[in-house]
Amino acid sequence: MNANSQHQPLAGKVAVITGAGRGIGRAIACAYAQAGAAVVCNARQEKELQETVALISQAGGTASLFAADVVDHAQMTALFQHAADRHGGVDIVLVNAGTAGESRKLHNSDPARWRETMEVNVIGAYHTVHAAIPHLQARGAGKIILTGSGSRHRPVPGMSAYACSKNALWMMTQVLAVELEEFNISVNELIPGPVKTAMTRFGEQTFPPQEWIKEPADVVPLAMFLATQADRGPTAQSYSLMRRA
Repeated sequence: MNANSQHQPLAGKVAVITGAGRGIGRAIACAYAQAGAAVVCNARQEKELQETVALISQAGGTASLFAADVVDHAQMTALFQHAADRHGGVDIVLVNAGTAGESRKLHNSDPARWRETMEVNVIGAYHTVHAAIPHLQARGAGKIILTGSGSRHRPVPGMSAYACSKNALWMMTQVLAVELEEFNISVNELIPGPVKTAMTRFGEQTFPPQEWIKEPADVVPLAMFLATQADRGPTAQSYSLMRRA
């Protein structure tokens, strides 16, 4: 292994990251760029994306931005076409865009907000991978990483929409892994556990006392591990940074 492959294990790769405007997505985007990948940063808010791309550029990395909403399939198709046109293809897809939704018990929930959580977290993930797969197939291999949650197996009052959406995402991960194995495309779930981000209200919710409350940078090593596996590496697996299920 030469020095360049050690310090830039993602050299020559193109990574598309949804939800890259802040938090976990931004931290991983910066890390992938530092590891040599050209990174396409996606979110709805262009201003946040500009900040992420600026951080990458200042560190000497390569990145571009494409503002798009994951609930719009046409926009996601355009996102991956941008990646192919601008950077030559797609090798890694981090399905990270999501919403926690409202925190209300189901009988007091707002049906529109409940549906919105499912649309962003499940339909948005479907749109992302559906648009990405042809580009990954064209490369002959690839990696899809979906950001999951421990909430899918630890019921928390007031989080029904979020928990149901993440359960659906885990099944999507497993089915996709089986469907795409013949194309050398691995599909795995990354569960960050509690992280101090805007979506989690900076980690102020109540968590078990033994739980590890993380910064976004703490998720980077696992995200890097998944991005640097061999083409015929692990698939249909869930990797968690939670201390307990």
